[in-house]
Amino acid sequence: MFPEFEVVPAVDMQDGQVVQLVGGERGTETTYGDPVEAAERWVDAGARTLHLVDLDGAFEGERQNAPAVDAILDAVDVPVQLGGGIRTVDDATDLLARGLDRVILGTAAVENPEIVADISEEYPGSVTVSLDAKDGEVVVSGWTESTGLDPADAAERYEDLGAGAILFTDVDVEGQLEGVRTDPVRRVVEAVDIPVVASGGVATIDDVVALKNAGASAVVVGSALYEGQFTLDEAMAAVDD
Repeated sequence: MFPEFEVVPAVDMQDGQVVQLVGGERGTETTYGDPVEAAERWVDAGARTLHLVDLDGAFEGERQNAPAVDAILDAVDVPVQLGGGIRTVDDATDLLARGLDRVILGTAAVENPEIVADISEEYPGSVTVSLDAKDGEVVVSGWTESTGLDPADAAERYEDLGAGAILFTDVDVEGQLEGVRTDPVRRVVEAVDIPVVASGGVATIDDVVALKNAGASAVVVGSALYEGQFTLDEAMAAVDD
C-alpha cells in the first residue's frame, strides 16, 4: 500500500452528488456534480488511488450513496477506498468482496476496536482506520462527537489490531483552503509503522510537499483540486521530484 507517495483525489458524496464541506459542517457544502464523472476525471488525470466518502452514511450511520459507489467500482481500474457508514464486519466484507480495495472505519472502530481485527483476519491489510481530530481529540459520527482519544495513541492501538493504514484528518482545517498543520500529522506518523494518509487543509502544492516531508505516505486532496488551486499532475510532479 502506497509504495510511493501518492496524491489521492477525494470524491465525497452527499445526496448523490460530489460535495466538499468546510470543517466537516453540514450546510457548508459546495457541490461539484456527478460522482462517477468526477472519479473518471481523476483517473484520466493520473490518479493511482481514489478516496470515496459517503457523507450521508457518516452522519446517519447508514450508507446512502451505494449506487454511486457501485458505479464507480465498475467504471475505474485503480484501487478505491471508501469510508462513511461502514459499521459492521458484514458491511466491510461485502464491499471488499464486491471489489473495493480498502474500507475506512471511523466510528465503528472507536465503538468496537475488535472489528478491525475481525475484518483484517479475512482481508489482511484492507482496513484503514480513520482518526479525525478536532481540538486534538478524535471525533466520530460525522465529526460531531468527541471521544477524548489522542490520535497518536489510538493509531498505535489500531496498528496492533491489524489496521493496514491510518487516515488522519485534521478537521480544524478541513475544507478551508488555508493550509495544513504538519505537527499533528508527524505525531501520528511517529507512533506507527504502517502508512499514514494525511487529509485536511491542503491549499497549495507546498502543502502537499510539507505533508510528504512530515512522513505521510499519501495525502487526500479535495477542495483544492475541485477549485483548481492546482492540478493533480502538478501536485504529483512536485512530490516525484
